[in-house]
Amino acid sequence: MRVSSVSGTGNTVSNPVIPGFYPDPSVCRAGEDYYLVCSSFEYFPGVPVFHSRDLVHWTQIGNALDRPSQLRLPLDTPASGGIYAPTLRYRDGRFWLIVTNVSGDGNLLFTATDPAGPWSEPIRLPGVHGIDPDLAWDDDGTCWCTTAGVGQVRIDPHTGETFGPSRRLWSGTPGAKAPEAPHLYRIGDYWYLLIAEGGTERCHGVSIARGHTPTGPFEPCPANPILTHRGTDHPIQNTGHADLVQGPDGSWWMVLLGVRPGGGTPGWHVLGRETFLVPVDWVDGWPVVGELSSVMPAPSWPLRPDDVVPEGRDDFDASELAPHWISLRHRSAEECTTRERPGRLTLRARGGSLDDTDVTFVGRRQQHPSCRVRTSVDAAEGQGGLAVRLDERHHYAVEVASGQVRVRARIGPLNTAVASRPTPPGPVVLRIEVSAVDTVHDARTGPDTVSIGMEEPDGTFVELASLDGRYLSTEVAGGFTGRVIGMYASAGSVHFDWFEYEPLDR
Repeated sequence: MRVSSVSGTGNTVSNPVIPGFYPDPSVCRAGEDYYLVCSSFEYFPGVPVFHSRDLVHWTQIGNALDRPSQLRLPLDTPASGGIYAPTLRYRDGRFWLIVTNVSGDGNLLFTATDPAGPWSEPIRLPGVHGIDPDLAWDDDGTCWCTTAGVGQVRIDPHTGETFGPSRRLWSGTPGAKAPEAPHLYRIGDYWYLLIAEGGTERCHGVSIARGHTPTGPFEPCPANPILTHRGTDHPIQNTGHADLVQGPDGSWWMVLLGVRPGGGTPGWHVLGRETFLVPVDWVDGWPVVGELSSVMPAPSWPLRPDDVVPEGRDDFDASELAPHWISLRHRSAEECTTRERPGRLTLRARGGSLDDTDVTFVGRRQQHPSCRVRTSVDAAEGQGGLAVRLDERHHYAVEVASGQVRVRARIGPLNTAVASRPTPPGPVVLRIEVSAVDTVHDARTGPDTVSIGMEEPDGTFVELASLDGRYLSTEVAGGFTGRVIGMYASAGSVHFDWFEYEPLDR
């Protein structure tokens, strides 16, 4: 099973083209195909890989880092630690992926002939310092690695060897903090250095400079930032961390991250930083970014969605989990398997609860402002259930244990049982409904409501709690991720017959 976003019909494109917690997009083109990767932070497997034939419809085809030897995330890896800001490039029939593991291994480089995998073991880059590494090759094959800051060093991508110290290229707009996410391109007569700056919050933006060589000197664009929504009431905010790609008709496009805040003041985004698409024109040798909106004109070429039906339900009939399923820090066959009971996902608790870094958890990103999630749980041999998670200190859960269905809420230092209800023996259907707020009547209104409960045998929803969604937002919790909804086991073994995710957006 593959999971595809359906983002374009007719003459318009719906943004984001990849909704949900898929930040820091990097894109490349190989022939008629496009491939895109994103940051994955503390989740395993890491670096989701997407494919598209039109820049609009994207299908996840795998995860680049799907083995412990590629992705080491110790149990003390903090939330929003782990894997930051990959760059994906295609050269000489091979895909090159460079990324930072901030939780121990530093900068790493991987290669593959098929972006769906398998990807190579990591090439370590001890001489490359900083985050957000980028790869670019000049005409004689010299490979340059540029990092946040913005610094640059020459490397051998086959061995990881560096040549000489890193040198500073450009620090971005004077007074703007955090020059990061650099990407270097040869376009026409110039080398262009694209960066994000202003921080990844409301002041985020995209700026660019150009020079005659990949090492500079670089002249900043007089219109910088070429894209930002800072200081506006635009429904898409935090716009930045962009990458450029050329279409088959010669047109240029930019993928970037942004958020969709909801509710009152100051606005809360709960889905994380999402991937958006926007057209780019060139005027006097500088890129001019088109209007970024939730609905915009489609590319001029025919839209070509993959022949894959988006799946919202998983009956766990396959021997391996689909690529959109993610776990915390690592995943072992002993703790997570569909082979112990065919047609069931079995989770075996390896340690603590959702408050702990070693909880056994399998989830998928929340991709829609309103959605319904259901799962059938057999907890006769343990304790576990269904959770909406942002991190260890911010989550809501409904769990089955000892003949009770209980709702728990963790909001920072507050950890409390909200409601409970007896349940007869046997499997129980747990349900969570997220409802986005339509109209804000009060500046203190949250972005959504999270209704949590169970179903009667006839399918009637028994709501045990209705909780304010703002407490599971980045503005409250901090960090760089978004909501993940999934199943967990906190004691013994818990078996899940099926899991269903249904968008409810109008």
